[in-house]
Amino acid sequence: MKTSDFSFELPEELIAYHPPEKRGTCRLMKLDRIAQTYSHRGMADLPDLIPEGALMVFNNTRVRRARLYGENRETGGQAEILLLKDLENLTLWECLISKSKKQKTGRVFLLPEGVEAEIVAQEEEGVRIIRTSRPLTDEYLRTAGHIPLPPYIRRMDEESDDTRYQTVYARETGSVAAPTAGLHFTEEILAKLNRRGVERAYVTLHVGMGTFSPVRTADLRDHKMHTESYHIGEETARAVEKAKSEGRPVYAVGTTSLRTLESAWVGDADGGHLLRGSHDTDIFIYPGYEFKVIQGLFTNFHTPESTLLMLVSAFSGKELIDRAYAAAIEEKYRFFSYGDAMLID
Repeated sequence: MKTSDFSFELPEELIAYHPPEKRGTCRLMKLDRIAQTYSHRGMADLPDLIPEGALMVFNNTRVRRARLYGENRETGGQAEILLLKDLENLTLWECLISKSKKQKTGRVFLLPEGVEAEIVAQEEEGVRIIRTSRPLTDEYLRTAGHIPLPPYIRRMDEESDDTRYQTVYARETGSVAAPTAGLHFTEEILAKLNRRGVERAYVTLHVGMGTFSPVRTADLRDHKMHTESYHIGEETARAVEKAKSEGRPVYAVGTTSLRTLESAWVGDADGGHLLRGSHDTDIFIYPGYEFKVIQGLFTNFHTPESTLLMLVSAFSGKELIDRAYAAAIEEKYRFFSYGDAMLID
């Protein structure tokens, strides 16, 4: 299966560089996998589109202010550092550094507030390991760090991104990108889902390179996903298992929630259980995958040739996704992290 099969042309003006003025007011495309049809709705319609008694699973990760700007101690050149993962006591970090091919072991960067960061190891795909002269705590990052907006949002982060690039239910800090499907939910929409008898549960997957790393292989089956960490608590595991045993549909809010559930399920679609606790996943879902847990997916419109587009194509069928994306472009939907949404069931 070719990576190029998941390419499409998107007019520049359809990329959402800012969120809608008011959260929860995006457009919503509704896809029916059985009928292979789509229709145009709005986010306000969502509570009425979710069946009573369904279980919706959300990712409650919180975006870390993980982008730092510093300078090369030797040359004075400017550098951008994106912290991916804490490896040891907030002083040893997996990260990406701008102009990665030039960033060799031993190079030292001067960060805000007198912090030094030395490259101590090099890994694949431009990943570097840095050791810092003091812990990069959340308190430090709140003042020295920046919200790590995706690279296709070609602007600096703004004060409003502090709240708009977080879900209203974000709790566990650790992501370098938002679980963007969740950005559309407001307290009012969540309350309407409650009144309809829709159950909610939460998982935590800290978004890293596994989610946003591009596919660089011609055959997508040769692509290797980066490992990401997730956690499923006892309450959530029981809720998912109970819903499945009672025949109630499970909806994943976002591709990260979906990947967490599918990674943690032990057994087949007709019976099994979820792993409890903290684990790692490098699951790569593309057409041909047999889903074991979910019956519905709420998601955004994704970038061309991305693993996320491959995932939604696996769930809904590639032909339907192709037609839906073509219609979204024709109808001028807004795309990507701050864009419009899609409900597939």
